[in-house]
Amino acid sequence: MSIVTESPRGTCVLGGVNNVLSALYKVCPIYHSGPGCCMQTTAGESGQAGLRGPYYLSGVSTPCSNMLDREVVFGGADKLRDEIEGALEIIDAEAYFVLTGCTAGIIGDDVSSITREYSSRGLPVYPVTTPGFMGNSLLGYETVFQTFLDEIVEKGLPHQPDLVNLLGIVPYHDPHWAGTLEELARIFGRLGLRTHTFFTENQGIKEIRESSAAALNIIVSPWLLKSASEQYAERFGVPFIRFPGLPVGATETTKLVRQAAAALNLDKGKVETVIREEEAYVYHFMESIIGALSWKQFAVVGDAATAVGMTRFLANDYSFNPVLTIVTDPLFRKEDKQRITDQITNLEYARPPDLFFEPDHHRIMRKLREYDNITLLVGSSLEQEIALERDIQCHVMSFPISDRLVLNRTYSGYRGTLTLVEDLFNNL
Repeated sequence: MSIVTESPRGTCVLGGVNNVLSALYKVCPIYHSGPGCCMQTTAGESGQAGLRGPYYLSGVSTPCSNMLDREVVFGGADKLRDEIEGALEIIDAEAYFVLTGCTAGIIGDDVSSITREYSSRGLPVYPVTTPGFMGNSLLGYETVFQTFLDEIVEKGLPHQPDLVNLLGIVPYHDPHWAGTLEELARIFGRLGLRTHTFFTENQGIKEIRESSAAALNIIVSPWLLKSASEQYAERFGVPFIRFPGLPVGATETTKLVRQAAAALNLDKGKVETVIREEEAYVYHFMESIIGALSWKQFAVVGDAATAVGMTRFLANDYSFNPVLTIVTDPLFRKEDKQRITDQITNLEYARPPDLFFEPDHHRIMRKLREYDNITLLVGSSLEQEIALERDIQCHVMSFPISDRLVLNRTYSGYRGTLTLVEDLFNNL
């Protein structure tokens, strides 16, 4: 029997692929799909991510083969070739990726052989051949990085000891992705490291190509990129560390800094000096607002990284009482669920919250209604309904965010801590 998910937090694989490509500098996605996919995937992902649209190509400006009845019957290869030719002529891009929609996947158009016609001529045209019906937008993020590994990442580059790749933060699906990447890159920069974020500071294909030269992959996610991280290690000799959640607050950020520094064998004296200075900056402001926020019993609803980061910060650093945490990612591997469970239930200063893994909005709302002692609800725009119903404080920070603009704001890292506390107070 089919399973229906009410208000899924994301779109299809195609939307996830489009998220990544739209955030890369001077990259052109080319849809081999029906005419509605370009607009719908953009609206369903970036349109729900703090209202910030992709800055290079998105929506109706994206090249698309616009497959209709004729292509379903006779195949869409010729129409796709015309679309690729037009994109190469009109759009100034450093790489062109052909994305397979459901229609092309069902009829079996061989996109890879078509793109090889161009790549064999030295043109940067690459296939992403996972049809939209294969999974959700988080699978799209993983699919794109598999394409990068297979088609773009360069072999044989010497490793650079001061270069790291920062992975696991999904553009748009994490509405605060830009600010989080900027803040973590700032912190790593203080350690003397250069950071490939891939999605900020006009980074793009060049950084992806040179990612094999990094000394370390830093994956900020409890479960994403398992295969890609292993392939980076096996094929290019780039080891990885995994930080199992967003580093929200000084305590968790310091853990990330020390974990990365240990993996890179950085000078301990310099690392601890940076940590002392960053923590002093945060606590200088935190000391001035002690008592400004009254004690709360809180619930968190969001993706795995957000759920881990917010639960640990509010419980460990701010001494609020965790009541309920709901992880909305559709997880399948037992080890991923266990890793997330360990992070959320092994807290320093509080009894662990009840933990549920649930992507369906109807069941999430039903579960929230079972707890009448929640006074702070951290979630998405979807949870505002029950907050209004219960007359409790609601702070929106996870996907989807449809009621306010998010540019480069973040709640992660040292300085993101201050932004979070400000927003919690201003939303009382």
